[in-house]
Amino acid sequence: MKAGVLLSGGQDSATCAFWAVHEFGVGEVCALSFDYGQRHARELQAAGELCTELGLPHRTFQVPAGILRSALTDPSQPIALTGSTHAPHLPTTFVPGRNLLFLTLAMSFVASRGGHALVTGVSAVDFSGYPDCRRDTMDALQQACRLGLDDPQFTIHTPLVSLSKAQTWELARRVGGEPAVDFIRRRTLTCYRGDESPNDWGMGCGSCPACELRSRGWEEFQALQA
Repeated sequence: MKAGVLLSGGQDSATCAFWAVHEFGVGEVCALSFDYGQRHARELQAAGELCTELGLPHRTFQVPAGILRSALTDPSQPIALTGSTHAPHLPTTFVPGRNLLFLTLAMSFVASRGGHALVTGVSAVDFSGYPDCRRDTMDALQQACRLGLDDPQFTIHTPLVSLSKAQTWELARRVGGEPAVDFIRRRTLTCYRGDESPNDWGMGCGSCPACELRSRGWEEFQALQA
């Protein structure tokens, strides 16, 4: 195995799975998912379906209950762009340390099996307000991994970090063709509420910040094709 791709089952991570297969080859990639008590399990189901579609080995790890807390794990908390218990200026959906924890665990899994790379779908352009979705955060963690493993080649790939949502759709088409776009549109779930209502751009409530980003990106992507 050369690389592990972190796969939540949403649009961005699914795009990264297609990208990883394109870059490394299907026999060299393992998909890694995390069950951390998120509001809904539909994303994880989508992750499994994608791995079946691509022929990827898939591991789902259980994060002990109660460690990670936010509006994504607690339905009693409102979904809002500010008001995080961690820092009032951050969204209530920010889960402190989630990406850092997942990537560190994934690093251990991949490195112990001879791999030297991780792929994650963080994005700083369609900025969600998450400080752990910035490339400088990834650079710091990558350096820690290299030092901790004594492996100067270990790399955290962030193919979406500078892309808009429209460009993310375009990347999916470039690395996976129309089947990738169709799968992501119809079978992945990004909605914070876990709403599976069908829309032109995919499943979702259409009103939460994640759905608004996804639907606007789809409209821009479609306009580019016209």
